[in-house]
This record gives sequence, C-alpha cells and structure tokens, in this order.
Amino acid sequence: MDTIAPKTPATLPFAAWQALSPAAAAHEVHARVAALSPPLRAAALAWLKPERDLATEIGRWNGLTSGRSQRAQVSALHPLHGIPYLLKDLFDLAGVPTRAGATFLDQVRGTPTRDSALVRQLRALGASCAGKTHLVEFAAGLFGDNSHYGDCPHPQFPDRLSGGSSSGSAALVAAGVVPLAVGTDTGGSVRVPAAWCGLHGFRLTPGDELIRDAFPLAPTMDTAGWFTANAGDMLAVWQAVVGKLPKQTKLRGCFLPVKALGIPFDPETAGACDRAAAAFANPADSATSAALLDSWQGAIEAYTVTALGEAHKVHRDWLAPYRGHYEPGIWQRFSDGGRYPAEQLSKAAATIGKVRSAFRQYFASHDFLILPATPFPALRKADCTPEARRQLLTLTTPASLAGLPVLTRPVPLPSGLSTGLQVILPTASSPVVPWICSGGLPVVRSLGEG
Repeated sequence: MDTIAPKTPATLPFAAWQALSPAAAAHEVHARVAALSPPLRAAALAWLKPERDLATEIGRWNGLTSGRSQRAQVSALHPLHGIPYLLKDLFDLAGVPTRAGATFLDQVRGTPTRDSALVRQLRALGASCAGKTHLVEFAAGLFGDNSHYGDCPHPQFPDRLSGGSSSGSAALVAAGVVPLAVGTDTGGSVRVPAAWCGLHGFRLTPGDELIRDAFPLAPTMDTAGWFTANAGDMLAVWQAVVGKLPKQTKLRGCFLPVKALGIPFDPETAGACDRAAAAFANPADSATSAALLDSWQGAIEAYTVTALGEAHKVHRDWLAPYRGHYEPGIWQRFSDGGRYPAEQLSKAAATIGKVRSAFRQYFASHDFLILPATPFPALRKADCTPEARRQLLTLTTPASLAGLPVLTRPVPLPSGLSTGLQVILPTASSPVVPWICSGGLPVVRSLGEG
C-alpha cells in the first residue's frame, strides 16, 4: 500500500509566475518551500536565496517594461523573465558553496567567485535562480539516495524515491515549488527522475558550453538538462536555450516495443509505454530493431568502465585523505575506476564506437527513436537493488554512449505513479521537440515501419 503525501500546491505554469509581481513571486517560492514536508525539504533543497534578494533579481526587468512595446521587447530578448528556477548543486553560483551532494567538496575547492555558464545564460534569458538542489553524492546514482542529506522522497508518494541523480531538482518541480529546475544527465539522471516524478525533461549533449564548467562525474558523457511540469513550459525553455523553432517537416521515427528490449518490465508500465509510444510512431521493423539492439550489447559494461574510469581521474587525489567523507559504496566504485586493465578500456571504447555507428546509420533515415525511460515506476528504497539499476541502465545507456540529446515525456500510470518515454534525437535543435511537445500530429507519423 502506497503512502500518499498530503496534497502539494498545484504546479503553476510559466505564464502564471510571470503574471506575479517580483515580491509576490519570491514570496510564493518561499511559501511553497515552507509547505514541504521536513524530509523532502532537507533531502531536496541545498540552499534557498533570501526572499528579498530573490524579489530583487526577479524584478530586474521592471524598469524596462513600462510600455507595451518595451514589454514585447523584453519578452523577445529575455523570454524566461519572471521565472524562478532551482539549480542542481553541480553548477557554481558565485558566493554559494558547491557541494555536489557531498560534505567536503567546498573545503577542497573553496566557494565559487563566478557563476557557471548555464547560470549566466539563464540570467540573460531572464530566469532567476531561487536556490540550489541536492543530488546523489557526486551524481553517481539513479535512485535519489543520499546518506548525508537524506534520501529524496517522491513528492506524492513519500515511501518511494524521486529518482536521481538530479533528485532534488525533479522533486521540487513536481512539488510545485518552482516551474523550472536544472539537472544533469550522464547515465539517465534527467530521464529517470523526470519519468518517476511525472515531468518533462531534456538532456543536451556532452561537451557543450553549458556543462563544461559544472563539477563533473564523467566529463565525456556528462550533459546539462532541465525539468518542467508541462509540455508548454518545456518548449519555452527549449526554444530559449536551443534556438528558434525550426521549420516543420515530415518526421520519421519508430519505437522499440517493450517485448523487444529483453528485460523484465512492470506490466502496468509496459502497457502504458507501448500505448504512449504508438501515439507518435509505429513499432520498428525487425531489421531496424535487430541492428540497434545488437549494437547495444555490452553497453552497460562500456558505460560503467568509462564513467568510473573518468570519475576516478576526477577524484583520485581525494580518495585517500577524504575516504571517511564519501559514501562507502561511491568511494569503492570511484576507487575501482582506477583499476580497469587496458583491454577492458579498449573493449569499452569499441562498444561505444559500435553504438555511435548504429545510431548514425539509424538517423540517416529517421528523425527520432522512442524507448521507455524506465521499466517500472518510482521505487521504494528496499527495491533499489543492483538489478534494478541494471534494468534502468539497459534503457538509458544507449543514448548516453552515443552522446545524443533526449526529450523525456511523462507517461501516467493507472496507479497514480508514472513512467516516461525517451525520445532520442540526432541534434538538440531537432524539429521533433516542438512536435512531441504539441502532442504529435497524424500527418507526421513514422514512415516505412511495419
């Protein structure tokens, strides 16, 4: 029997936040934080900007919006004006410690004196940072657990977890505290919590300017991303961050049915994912399915070896002196990352090359691929097992190894829980994004699939 949380405040869309005065918006954020359950507040929120400072930041456009033409100009140049957002605590905010879900990082790095590039871009677009969110320690997990600050509960089902590593960001958007939160995704850390918390999520691509100065897990695979509570807000952020709406064209894609994926699925989740995917595309034909699935053999091992090898390089100088400060399991995995033999690293690189080649071939004739984001809804802590992690990674590692952007669309379940779809894209600026966000159109269904 699920424990259902007391009713949380309704999520407000961007337009409703933008209609508030700066003081009212800042007060609303603080009031919504105060209404959170103590376990959720402690586990999700790392730092909250004082209400007066937040009101000042939100109000910085006020002097430019006295007339209709000025308001239109501000909206065009700063489309996210008036929007408060929360920032995953891997990104630097000047004057605020970056702890990355750990307890000692600020001791070895000091307090940042400069904002991350992503913070600067969102400020230029008009958004206002309201605070920072907790995460799985050093972003090394998919469940939302953290022994330092508390396991992050699902806002509506507090006996379940919100998903990680971007646990606090997803949970606080789902709880209605803010309409937008920043996350990161290396092996699924936007996709899984978006699916579990019933949110829209977007992951960008590795190495772009918005992730390069974030504290890394695995630099060649880390990506920046964000969460919103509805499709319209997702499209607004995507358009602001990625660029202008592309010209609409016929879009070709397919989905891989659950039965083709070879892992156990919760039956309710399986049916919901297949039905939701069928609204946008047809199932992949046997040749397409076989080519993709064959290239993904060994993907989890390749991801693990590559990610932990890179994480070891990031942490190697701290593993001995700060051993007692790490969560033991994460310390062990980061330590093991320095012990992979050359042939294992070479095998991982070959698998990554195979995955990328298969996706290049696929996207030569398709515009998107749809997969389930998770094989089950949000889990209880006791169910967060290595096998559950492996099942999640089976679905998320292909796009991670290929370095591809992914739009996550929530899929509600009859139980009240949720899962999601991954819409894997060849580029972040794909016209598939506005099409999916608008619910899809019959005239642009998949072509050439059985």
